[in-house]
Amino acid sequence: MSTTSYFRSRVHWPVWVSLAAAALAGIAGWWWIGRPVALPDAPSSRIACVSYAPYRRPGETPYDPATFISPERIDADLRALSQRFDCVRTYSQGQGLAAVPAIARRHGMKVLMGIWLGRDPEANAREVATGIATARANPDVLRGVIVGNEVLLRGELSPQGLAGYVRQVRAAIPASVPVTYADVWEFWLRYPQMASAVDYLTVHILPYWEDEPVPPEHAVRHVAQVYARMQQAFPGKPVMIGETGWPSEGRPRRAARATLVNEARYLRQFLAYAATVHMPYNVIEAFDQPWKRAQEGTVGGYWGIFDVDARPKFAMTGPVVEEPRWWWGWVAGVAGMLLFAMRVDFSRRQPWREGLALRLAGLAAGAALAWQARQMFYACRDLFEWSASLAACVAASATALWLARGFASRLARGEGGRPPAWLQLGWLFGLAWYDLLLVFDGRYRDFPLGLFALPCVGYALAGWLDPQPAPPPLEHRLLALLLPVLGTLVVVQEVGLNFTAWLWLGLNLALALPVLLTWHAVGLRAQQA
Repeated sequence: MSTTSYFRSRVHWPVWVSLAAAALAGIAGWWWIGRPVALPDAPSSRIACVSYAPYRRPGETPYDPATFISPERIDADLRALSQRFDCVRTYSQGQGLAAVPAIARRHGMKVLMGIWLGRDPEANAREVATGIATARANPDVLRGVIVGNEVLLRGELSPQGLAGYVRQVRAAIPASVPVTYADVWEFWLRYPQMASAVDYLTVHILPYWEDEPVPPEHAVRHVAQVYARMQQAFPGKPVMIGETGWPSEGRPRRAARATLVNEARYLRQFLAYAATVHMPYNVIEAFDQPWKRAQEGTVGGYWGIFDVDARPKFAMTGPVVEEPRWWWGWVAGVAGMLLFAMRVDFSRRQPWREGLALRLAGLAAGAALAWQARQMFYACRDLFEWSASLAACVAASATALWLARGFASRLARGEGGRPPAWLQLGWLFGLAWYDLLLVFDGRYRDFPLGLFALPCVGYALAGWLDPQPAPPPLEHRLLALLLPVLGTLVVVQEVGLNFTAWLWLGLNLALALPVLLTWHAVGLRAQQA
């Protein structure tokens, strides 16, 4: 069989099945995240203690010396938090936070007061001096003073230097106020000598961030196991969980999925567990923190029980809905369907085939684009990121529309145009570039499935129907060989447990296979000649 007859002999039903499946996936995906999910109720809506960082307005960050949180704002925050929490944990004394203990007293709250430590000895000295003064002025309000937060994890102080600061604070504040240090549980086991410098251990147990991430269904069991291990490793020393929680948005890590439903699931189950063992704990955190997205990607900004506008993200009883505005995905699908089918020529042969193909493609493309828009809403931090993301979405939409009109025409009449080679090269390069980012620096990066689904699926369908494709240039072939390798590495890094990584691999294959198959067919043509 010649190469031309090989391509022309391809049946159309796989394309129709793929179009129908893509449209159905768009409809079902949006319905899925809009359905109410039944979860176990929390034993109470009150929580013992919560991390309080007030940096939720645009541009606010604890790393900006000019940022200052007024006592009036702190008072308003603590007044609202006192309705749900008995205690707040702070992390530093600067930028107005030294006022938290005095203000908490007005609202009947206790404080786990933080003293921030880092590399700068002068900044540490100022922070310690302020913390000592605050503790002396408010001993009745303090449940404890936390000298340093994850400074060993960050490698900014040695255990000896940290212990010196802890002992300095211990000697300077009333004996009724216990002193501790807070770090992830592994670093307490790595530096057990720190236990002798503190009155009790404050450990962070975050199942999502573990080196081997724990799925939400098993997360509380993991916390219980770690807590028991810490008690066994440090007998006679009280242990407090200083941070635990779950993010509501961001990339999945293996089987640990950052969703609103999973945040509600984890917190409710953790509170039920904590009530049975009567242990001291603090959950992270009160409010979503936009500034953390610069450090930890999308997921860093969405650990709050409340959003940036101080609205609760979920109830402590009853079902939870991941996306209440899920129907916008269907609206976008209908809009895409109308846009794609605007230029159907009913005077030509079999216009219903062309119209049906374009409507199915438009429905799938609109739903995928809405999925990407939802991710952008949570991920984009500034005008540049919004502009770049919107430009990419426009390019993907235009490419999908161009491809859809071409393969719809082939389905109806056996003929149709093909987009220029440079456009396909651009998407091959763009996908390979993002693959490299995921492979070598992917810890905090999202998977832009909705964006790349449009060109990848479009090129796969167009390539299947192309009756006599042109020989792919060298750069196309090289990138097409690279994509499956990089996509497979992403799956391997997630040890095969991340369903999103498998979908990402599928998009890599969808974009690469038409090039590779054409390359192979051209080779056969040369052999036949």
